[in-house]
Amino acid sequence: MTARCFTVGPLQENCWIVHEGERAVVVDPGDEAPRLTEAVDDLGLTTEAILLTHTHFDHVGAVAALARPTGAPVYCPELETDVLADINRYTFQGFGPFESYEADETIAGGERLELAGLDIDVIFTPGHSPGHVSFSIPEHDIVLSGDVLFAGSVGRTDLPGADHATLLSSIAALLNTLPDETRVLPGHMGATTLGRERATNPFLHELAS
Repeated sequence: MTARCFTVGPLQENCWIVHEGERAVVVDPGDEAPRLTEAVDDLGLTTEAILLTHTHFDHVGAVAALARPTGAPVYCPELETDVLADINRYTFQGFGPFESYEADETIAGGERLELAGLDIDVIFTPGHSPGHVSFSIPEHDIVLSGDVLFAGSVGRTDLPGADHATLLSSIAALLNTLPDETRVLPGHMGATTLGRERATNPFLHELAS
């Protein structure tokens, strides 16, 4: 399995193209749709699905432009489908406009998706946004954490629908259920591991108390 990171848009969001063989899932295509489309084509991949951890505009700005030509179904957190369907209503001034999209599939946490030859567990991880989910690929010790957990940091909780205590509970659930060697592929900044963040992330000190 290969996970390729493409950092896109003015907020430097990480879109991940995850594939095994010639079938791929695209996680959080936030911007620069032509670049992402070209990357998929150059790699000789077929996009089997588009997965969204949450629907902040910097994570979904290229969804419609990727879904339309590929026919790939878009899996969206069920609590945030209204945002995806009217994205410019929720976009910060000075960004966009972006194209809205009606989700093809909804996810809430607890599902196991079989896509692109991968078994992907959907984990409900709210706190940064109300419906946020993370995608765990246990066979490969990987979790795509969106904006929940970063290298040395955690997701913002000063946005509408965010809550700091809920975010920490979500992170604790990841730490308690996935092994320390799990690679964290986040929505911003570089990759890390759960073990490294458990040991060194200053925002997680209160979880150890």
